[in-house]
Amino acid sequence: MDNATNVALSRLVAQSRAMDVTATNLANAGTPGFRAERMAFSDWLSRQRGTPPGGNTVTYTQDRATYRERQAGTLTHTGNPLDLAISGDGFFTVSGPSGPRLTRAGHFMLAANGTLTDAGGNALLDTAGKKLQLAPADTHISVAADGTVTSENGVVGRIGIVSAADPNRLQAEGSRLLNGNDTSTTPVTAPHIVQGSVEDSNVQPVLEVSRMMSDVRTFQMVAQFVQSEAERQQGAIDKITQKRS
Repeated sequence: MDNATNVALSRLVAQSRAMDVTATNLANAGTPGFRAERMAFSDWLSRQRGTPPGGNTVTYTQDRATYRERQAGTLTHTGNPLDLAISGDGFFTVSGPSGPRLTRAGHFMLAANGTLTDAGGNALLDTAGKKLQLAPADTHISVAADGTVTSENGVVGRIGIVSAADPNRLQAEGSRLLNGNDTSTTPVTAPHIVQGSVEDSNVQPVLEVSRMMSDVRTFQMVAQFVQSEAERQQGAIDKITQKRS
């Protein structure tokens, strides 16, 4: 392949990845606490073999990483006392199958054994990293802004809220959980939790559809160029073959 085709193919790969990210955003437009992802592109300069330093270079497109948009989704009032939203920075901590995980999805429920769990059955953790456990007699649950959980029988515990040193290093596990093993986390000493509300996804479907349409047009344009280049090169090869025969 020539340089033009290689450059175009690198752009095709990047555009395909961008479409995958946009599709994931659209699929999670209704997922509580979901943050839209974006692609970080960069140019990769490659000096051609046999050229001196400072000679001709070829610029390839490279998708370096994805990052999450930081702005929070809107808070929707549900009236459910077990629906919780974090106003400001921070994450709930839950006990995932492979260790603690972070989440902004605050739709919790009461399991049969008295633990508060998320939609996936992962237990909500307190400030000590232990599962919040309610007694059968605890019926009227109240959650203060600082995360303190109380019932008519007294204080149950305090919800653990943490912040991530580098949120972009959090690895998504499904649409709701984040793995924080690649960055450090610290407790948020003064969180602001809103009881009876959930944080909506910050995805804006209209903008995502527009972005997808733009990505598809670009992909089709580059794919057409690659096809045209392949046909041109094949035509040149055929002419050379005919002359030699």
